[in-house]
Parts: sequence; C-alpha cells; structure tokens
Amino acid sequence: MDNTQGLVVVGSVAFDTIEARGVRKEMVLGGSGSFFCTAASYFTPVKLVAVVGDDFPKVHLDFFASRGISTEGLIRAPGKTFHWSGRYADDLASRQSLATELNVFADFKPKLPDAWRESEFIFLGNIHPSLQLDVLTQIRRPRLVAMDTMNFWIEGQLEALKRVLERVDLLVINDEEARMLAGQHNLPRAARAIRAMGPKTVIVKRGDSGALLFHENGVFAAPAYPLEEVVDPTGAGDTFAGGFMGYLARVRDLGPQAVRRAMFYGSVMASFCVEAFSLDRMRELSTGEIEGRYRAFRDLTHFEDVRL
Repeated sequence: MDNTQGLVVVGSVAFDTIEARGVRKEMVLGGSGSFFCTAASYFTPVKLVAVVGDDFPKVHLDFFASRGISTEGLIRAPGKTFHWSGRYADDLASRQSLATELNVFADFKPKLPDAWRESEFIFLGNIHPSLQLDVLTQIRRPRLVAMDTMNFWIEGQLEALKRVLERVDLLVINDEEARMLAGQHNLPRAARAIRAMGPKTVIVKRGDSGALLFHENGVFAAPAYPLEEVVDPTGAGDTFAGGFMGYLARVRDLGPQAVRRAMFYGSVMASFCVEAFSLDRMRELSTGEIEGRYRAFRDLTHFEDVRL
C-alpha cells in the first residue's frame, strides 16, 4: 500500500469497567483509539499509534488485526494498561468517573514509524496537547489533520492547546467543551470563535441530538439515529470521528458534499456503537448493515421542496 494512503490515529487503548442500568462489565476493551480505529476500519486502512501494558491480551491484538488495523505503532510497555471505570445514570445522559488509572499511558510518547510520516490523513485523539504538537512535527505533508480534545485540557493546558489548534484543519468537540473553549454559550458564536483560533472546520457533537458542522461553506446538521434501545454510550463520540475520518480517507475528497456525507457515516457508526457494551456491536458489522442505516439516515432527513 502507498504510504500516503489510509489514516493514522494517535490515541488511547484502554480497559474499561462500565456500570449501566444494573449491568457491570469489567476490563473490556476501550480507549479513544480503539473505538476510532474500529469505526474507521470499515472504510479505509488504519494505522494505530498508542501504548499498552504487558497485561494487554493477544485476543485484542488479534481483533485489531482482523479489522486490518496496523499496530506497528502500538507500543507494549512494562506495567499495566490504562484503565477507566465509570457509572452511568439510569437515563444514560450522564456518567460518573469512578477511577482513572493512567498506568503506562502516563509516560506515553507517541512515535510514528518512518513510513507512516508520509500519511495524508491524521487524527490526533484526546491526549495531552504537547503530545499532539509532537506528532505534528513527525508528519511531513498531510492533507487533513483533525483533532479531539476535552475539558481537562481546556482548563489546565489552554495555551498549549491553542498552539495545536493553530496547526490543525478540523476540531471535533462536544457542545459543553466548545462553549468552554470559546467562552461563548451560543454554539454558532462559539464555533466562529474556535475557527478563528485555527481550524477551518469545527464539528460540535451533541449526543443524542446529533452533530453540527461549521465550515467555510456554512452550517450543516446531522441528526442522531433514533434508537429504541441504547446500552452503552461509551466511545460514541470517538466512533463518530472514526466513521467521519474513515470515509474522507477512503474517498480522498475534502469538498463540502463529501464532508457532509462523512457526517452521516460518522452518525451511522456511532448509532451501532451504543447498541452494546464496549466494541461488541461493531466487531462483526457488515457493509450491508452500514449502508442500510446510511440510507435510513438519508430518508430520515430528506424532503421535497414544495413552493406555496
């Protein structure tokens, strides 16, 4: 494969312990990199840069391999793998973090294999802004650099975060974090302020209200798929980003129509993610299922223009 092809993601691979509606799942596969890569792998080859401990089981590596995810950039370090534990409210709209054990992730210093430095599509997962900056120095001629961040970095590493924003093309962020970063409650104003910081495109995730796209061609809204049953929201935002970036890397088209289609593919993948714990729903998805739900999204939002 041409080294410029596919998609590089730098993020976390973790164990999650999740409690939701009386069900507890212990030490299941999680982490932003895991959700992102799995979703993106349905569209394009994916190259994962992350770190795990020597307790990380082979079965998970085999799963990555089965999805065509290259783990040449996945470091196995002495110690324990990053572990997060959380409990969801009964309505699944909020959650309480019970434990965050960084373990080997605390000393993570991402290094891209030489061949990967030619990659054109890059996603910087939710890691320390200084590490995101370091990754940018390792990439030679990217076409699209997208990133994620969170309230922890906005509150504690704002200046470093702004230096990253100056150098990326696209930011994926949730509505609460967008308001915090911009200092604006109104989302369109917040997006305008963030775009002035550097990224020409801003995607604001709004949970079960879908996502908003702000870019030079205006504003576009993609809904969330109306599901009767949600099991586990963990990783839905990372899965959305994986579907979005995976589609763009596949078609290699950054025009406004392609970006809008990518928004829907991101929503499609997120809708599958929440139907089971961990990555279980996405392990054996078929292309037919993905395309079927994409068409359902299209029908959900389509209407004929009738003039009065």
